[in-house]
Amino acid sequence: MNLPDIISALVKAQNEFDSTAYARCFTENAQVFDEGRTHHGKTEIESWIDQANKEYRATMEPVGYDEKENILSAKTSGNFPGSPIVLKYRFQLADGLIESLKISG
Repeated sequence: MNLPDIISALVKAQNEFDSTAYARCFTENAQVFDEGRTHHGKTEIESWIDQANKEYRATMEPVGYDEKENILSAKTSGNFPGSPIVLKYRFQLADGLIESLKISG
């Protein structure tokens, strides 16, 4: 599967539970929408993913990528009900970074 470098970097950071590297994948004013909440900016995104990593220990295994829509389908496994589950990660990219990410089932 041919993923953009920044999405590959995000998957790697998630699978290594590296919240700082994860946040570096985003623009300064990026937004992440997950579980009904929106997280704004790198600092808030890093705090959110750090807490999620501690609570869920989720890893991602890419299973498909829609290049036209920038949607990654990934088998996500961790300490949460229904694990593993295939989630969709909808990206908006800007200047080689992630400007927006929406995570859904």
